[in-house]
Amino acid sequence: MSMADGDSAIPISGEAKPTAGMQIIPGELVASIEEIVMIDPDCYELDLNHRRIDKLENFEPLKQIERLYLRWNLIKKIENLDMLKTLLELELYDNQITKIENLDKLVNLEILDLSFNRLTKIENLDKLLKLEKLYFVANKLTVIENLGMLTNLTMLELGDNKLKKIENIDTLVNLRQLFLGKNKIAKIENLDTLVNLEILSLQANRIVKIENLEKLTNLKELYISENGIETIENLSENKNLDTLDLAKNRLKVIGNLEALEQLEEIWLNDNGIDNWKNLEVLKMNKSLQTIYLEHNPVATDVRYRSKLRDILPHLQKIDATLCVLPGTHA
Repeated sequence: MSMADGDSAIPISGEAKPTAGMQIIPGELVASIEEIVMIDPDCYELDLNHRRIDKLENFEPLKQIERLYLRWNLIKKIENLDMLKTLLELELYDNQITKIENLDKLVNLEILDLSFNRLTKIENLDKLLKLEKLYFVANKLTVIENLGMLTNLTMLELGDNKLKKIENIDTLVNLRQLFLGKNKIAKIENLDTLVNLEILSLQANRIVKIENLEKLTNLKELYISENGIETIENLSENKNLDTLDLAKNRLKVIGNLEALEQLEEIWLNDNGIDNWKNLEVLKMNKSLQTIYLEHNPVATDVRYRSKLRDILPHLQKIDATLCVLPGTHA
């Protein structure tokens, strides 16, 4: 199960992928960008992570570079990259960049990671029509904007910003994963056209009602923990859900889950569920294998685990602990 930021885990791009002819040159072994580029100007992948680089320059000799990693540096400005037209992936994660600019010539980019910078506005991406994955974790963005033309996006990560509204993404119909955790979003809305969405993360926002998800019939994972939800509702059309995270909300009752025949994991920890009889509604979810219920009133019962197994004998995991199967020993 994967989550996003503001979520429990931040998706990390830039992992090396086996490619014929690829040569990975570790940046820390040389003194400067210029030196490493001259070692092998025909390299496909260049790792310049964590080298205290403060200026982008001297990339001209790279004629077939596909992946350029510049994580954990001191870069303040995106510049001097125009000649890298073969670039497929660019990582500028954890720098000091304040503006998205000077990327127009990188028309073959498929992955762009600008997480952990100082961006206040999404802009100047309209030429990057091949983008498939776009990461903006932990910036200072206040509005989702200027993304409508990026219709090849399959993943958009906007966790840990200052967004107040889900908007301006209705044309991104190929999105499979959308991460909006740790923002200031108060309402689930404007998602109807994203019918291919499989993962939606809205953790740590200000949402009080589950709504407007009816059109997302391909949704498999919904993460909506750390909000103010009091009622489980409006999920009857999301029949492909296999993971539902409702931890750290204001739930006192479990209900309205009988349509979710594919549900395998449900996270309900840190709520106010106090009625053992109420847990019997989960008998309808025949595929359920994992449940998190710790830090609810029912979890204080000395027979907590055994009672859960009596009600739901098919459970394989309770609160991250595997269940002891009949005929085996703990």
